[in-house]
Amino acid sequence: MKVTNRIKEIRLSKGISQVEMAEALQITRQTINAVEKHKYNPSLELALKMIKYFDVPIEELFTLEEDQK
Repeated sequence: MKVTNRIKEIRLSKGISQVEMAEALQITRQTINAVEKHKYNPSLELALKMIKYFDVPIEELFTLEEDQK
């Protein structure tokens, strides 16, 4: 199974830069970039902070894709 996210899409729709988001969440811009490119899954703590930051339900931000057989 693979975790995907809509962080970049939601961030851009709200007019927020990676730098702004990183500063608000007290992480690096590189971390935001890696998460958006699906190269890094955020910790539970960071995922919860992102949900609160965007004020969206978890299902709107993250999706668990099932492996196709």
